[in-house]
Amino acid sequence: MGFLQPDAGVIRMDGAPLHFSGPKDALDRGIAIVQQELSSILDLTVAENIFLGAEPRRFGFVDFARLNREAAELLRMVGCDTAPTAKMRHLRVASRQLVEIAKALSHRSASILILDEPSSAIGEHDVTRLFETVRGLAARGTGIIYVTHRLGEVFEIAHRYTVLKDGATVASGEVAASTPEQLVEQMVGMPVDREFAARSKPGSAVLLEVSGLSHPPHFEDIGFSVQTGEVLGIYGRSGSGRTEILDAIYGLTRPVSGRVSVAGRVLCGEGPAESLGAGLAYVTEDRKRSGLVLCASTGDNLSLSILPRVQRWGFVDARRRDGFIHAAIARMRIHPSDPCPTVRYLSGGNQQKVALGRAVACDPRVLLLDEPTRGVDIAAKTQIYRFIAEFTTAGGGVLLVTSDLDEVLGLSDRILVLRGGRIASAFSSQGATQRSLVLAAD
Repeated sequence: MGFLQPDAGVIRMDGAPLHFSGPKDALDRGIAIVQQELSSILDLTVAENIFLGAEPRRFGFVDFARLNREAAELLRMVGCDTAPTAKMRHLRVASRQLVEIAKALSHRSASILILDEPSSAIGEHDVTRLFETVRGLAARGTGIIYVTHRLGEVFEIAHRYTVLKDGATVASGEVAASTPEQLVEQMVGMPVDREFAARSKPGSAVLLEVSGLSHPPHFEDIGFSVQTGEVLGIYGRSGSGRTEILDAIYGLTRPVSGRVSVAGRVLCGEGPAESLGAGLAYVTEDRKRSGLVLCASTGDNLSLSILPRVQRWGFVDARRRDGFIHAAIARMRIHPSDPCPTVRYLSGGNQQKVALGRAVACDPRVLLLDEPTRGVDIAAKTQIYRFIAEFTTAGGGVLLVTSDLDEVLGLSDRILVLRGGRIASAFSSQGATQRSLVLAAD
């Protein structure tokens, strides 16, 4: 796309070599991209974001009626029911992802469409719509480059594959002639059946208890418990209230009614500080927006929540703080191991491990995890799974919200399915299948 200039190599299109000095050159040649990291302008409307720089005009002025009409058509194409006049700031991550896809499709002349992790923030139902859109584009002659860490998507949508590892091509071939197990071994050097680390069985003591929690119109009458050593999974379509429930439990929002207790201590709704003191920690779905301080270093992010513990006479004891930081980097397997780099320049997987490391710095009893592996590579995902296993084996509890069916089935001891802001079904890990979860969520 011309964002970076190569030191060597050739890019060819229709047999002719190309050189892009910037993204505009690529767009002019019919190549469009949906990037993994969303780049929305939050104070503009959905329609204004979709047609930014290419707004339809009439008599020299932006034709807003046509702008909104054409944006609504593109939104329908990708299965997004958001109004074109809505501000981007008010959209959840999943909806912003769909708007980005609609923006790429607004380039009607694009003959090549690059999709970088397009399903990382959307639910299974929306993925189905996305695939329908991709197949329709391919049928009309558009070439699709589909970058994903979800192997199931490769075998559902792709004709050919290329495996990258450490910046180099390690394998390529026809999808029909390969298996998911082979691709995993090519990427991380381990059999696929070891992706989810073994865990001990949950105990009987209740760590987190939620009863009668309601915050209409987002969710109503939510009740469940999380026991020692347990992963309780929550699955549901985007808009089912998944994230809003975690926000309310942690104290980011105040529910209309209900009670939350941690190890028998009832929370009074005084906000995140109270929740953190009681033993709750929260890793949000959008690490860049609410999980990390992007302009700060790895070390600063990891130590944010433990500064009171490393103070001496009112000042931060640098030696104690640095000792904690290096131990956290080793525990979370963060790369690079140097605590100085600014966190915005780390890979998505390492950023997520920093967010997790900050969350567990205060030795919580219960972790609230919202899409903990969104937009991370398989190696980082496997390390996060191992960390969850270690945390629960040590007696902690995890409340896991994820739109990844394999993940919720592979990690959870029990699974709750949300539909329309209510608990529609509950499954044991042995009694759940992908089909049963999708049917319960629809």
